[in-house]
Amino acid sequence: MKHIPGFLGEAAQKDLVAKLRGAVADAPLFQPVMPRTGRPLSVKMTNFGTLGWVSDRSGYRYQPLHPVTGQPWLEMPEIVRSAWEKLADYPHAAECCLLNHYREGAKMGLHRDEDEEIFDAPVVSLSLGDTAVFKIGGLSRKDPTRSFKLHSGDALVLAGKARMAYHGVNRIIPGSSTLLIGGGRINLTIRRVTAPK
Repeated sequence: MKHIPGFLGEAAQKDLVAKLRGAVADAPLFQPVMPRTGRPLSVKMTNFGTLGWVSDRSGYRYQPLHPVTGQPWLEMPEIVRSAWEKLADYPHAAECCLLNHYREGAKMGLHRDEDEEIFDAPVVSLSLGDTAVFKIGGLSRKDPTRSFKLHSGDALVLAGKARMAYHGVNRIIPGSSTLLIGGGRINLTIRRVTAPK
């Protein structure tokens, strides 16, 4: 696991948020639900890239089309592609950038990213907006966890053994950033999904 504080400077953060705001008009945020219970997640999401991650009553999966509009996902912003190239240390392009939008009170339970075909590629994430209290454990859900803060502009890389570590978000600290209108946090998670040919 690598935590890179301040990976995106203030100007880059503002530029990226502006691009995301424009893109969400065409690829709107949608409300994912848990597969078995249909219970809504506390975040809203959308995706960029050739594949997008979705969660609904049919299960967790990647698909090429937005579940609401039926249109292909939009291209990843250049800043996102550049972050993957700088941080992933992986010879193939990312295929998915999942955008999770956290409002006050939103959190993410312990989970690991395991819906991809391959696990040798890292997971790279970028934080924008309010600070998140992030927790990470081990390869078992029962392993002890430790928590630390992810601030706006921070990057995080899960690679090697940490790629399959359980992790989550305890809470968002409201008012800790003025980057997003109305507050909240955006987390961008950049992933390779399929095995390179």
